[in-house]
Amino acid sequence: MCIRDRYQRRVRGRQPDTIHNLARLARHSRPILSQHSPLARPLAHTSAALFSMEPSSAPAEGVLAQAAELRRSIIEKEKALKKSPEDEALKQECVGMREQYQTLTGEVFHKNKRKRDRPRQDPLEPPPPPESFKPWEPREFFRWELVHKSTKPGSNARVGRIHTPHGVIHTPAFVPVATNGALKAVDSEQADMTGVQLQFSNTYHLLVHPGVEVIEKAGGLHKYMNRKGPIITDSGGFQVFSLNNITSEDGPELKQKKKRNTDDAGGGSLLKVSEEGTIFRSYYNGKKIELTPESTVQAQKKIGGDIIIPLDELPPYHVTPERLKASVFLSHRWMARSLQEHLKDPRQQAMYAVVHGGTDKELRKHSLDYLSSLPFDGFAIGGSLGKDREEMVEMLGWLMPQVPDNRPNHILGIADPESIEALVPFGCDTFDACNPTRVARHGTLMTTDGQIRITQKIHLDDFGPIDPKLETIPYSRAYLHHLFKQNEPLFLSLASLHNLYFMNNLMKVQREKIMRNEI
Repeated sequence: MCIRDRYQRRVRGRQPDTIHNLARLARHSRPILSQHSPLARPLAHTSAALFSMEPSSAPAEGVLAQAAELRRSIIEKEKALKKSPEDEALKQECVGMREQYQTLTGEVFHKNKRKRDRPRQDPLEPPPPPESFKPWEPREFFRWELVHKSTKPGSNARVGRIHTPHGVIHTPAFVPVATNGALKAVDSEQADMTGVQLQFSNTYHLLVHPGVEVIEKAGGLHKYMNRKGPIITDSGGFQVFSLNNITSEDGPELKQKKKRNTDDAGGGSLLKVSEEGTIFRSYYNGKKIELTPESTVQAQKKIGGDIIIPLDELPPYHVTPERLKASVFLSHRWMARSLQEHLKDPRQQAMYAVVHGGTDKELRKHSLDYLSSLPFDGFAIGGSLGKDREEMVEMLGWLMPQVPDNRPNHILGIADPESIEALVPFGCDTFDACNPTRVARHGTLMTTDGQIRITQKIHLDDFGPIDPKLETIPYSRAYLHHLFKQNEPLFLSLASLHNLYFMNNLMKVQREKIMRNEI
């Protein structure tokens, strides 16, 4: 037997990369480790034994032990380097140790290296087939009732009633956003006086504070906030993905991220998105919170809203077609898991699917076809709806006639008067937005003749009603101007109440026009 054969037989079973790396190490390790280094002696022993024809006494585990010890040394040295970044000798030592680690293992050093336990997820993996779910059936506790559909040519406008455990919602309806379980500066009784039928609360914010366990202990959100009417809660996905850094993909669009402070005190942040779900950092206390399709449903069960939303991903407007398609498939897999979790214990809650696809009609149709084949109780239209109102109206004018008409639908995040008047003829039922109460707090009041800026001096001695054509709050423009200029907290309540009166009256007028077939 030749020496080469004897050598190959000797090292059979060892990793080839390790053999050659140890050979290189024998040649190149001297500048890095002195002969007195505790790492030098075992490495020299390993290389000598490797190329000896005598039986080796160094087990394969020895190489792994050396790599582990070297890893610990690198971490300690680099931790010291962070404290003394100008120490050139220490910097060179760290570089040398990294090279030595790569020579020894054949891999680049990574401090947080983790082994992949499973193969990488296929971004276009299809969600569970419809056959894996029971067919949809009307719920005893949740029911959609069609009152009238407009006979006007070309119109799909409709008046309906959504029956929930906490009351009936007459549609079309405006849904104000009670982000933290409260309409800002307006309590539940005041909101009811303005005609509010359904309120929208955010699971993300309630998770962060006070925590869903506290709300569950209080008896659910209705009791916690003393609301008798229906509540809809989202999955938290919109707020979580809004935490992501703004990039070139976040160009101008209707539903756009806010600029966020990026320093250490800048609030929460999105840390990870995977097949399992998301991990984000709380803006309240910096705590890491995991949000999965299952955990968001469990959280919404504890909150106790009448209508709940499954977890979905929200890509921005300016994404590539490939990225948008992968996002739709991921949202479908997440929503299917959310639905499976929900159906284990419905608890008199309805779940709406969220139709995605951006402005890509083919993807929107694909999303609608899949989600309408599952036993969801209604359909929300989510994701990016376009860069402006014109694009949104064109897209929804094409999509809405295809949405099943035996269940209610909801337009997520769009509820300005102009958009509502444009979308109601398509058969849209409910619209949520925080904008009417938000702009009120900043001095913009809505009227039948358009918006007014109550901050302007022209209103200093204007003693007329805020809206001469609509009965809202019994205060003059002059008084609200005074309250705003003096930073009186009462202004926030009165201005918000006025805009709620205006929005709910707008929806009442829309319902009356549909009943007369004028829309």
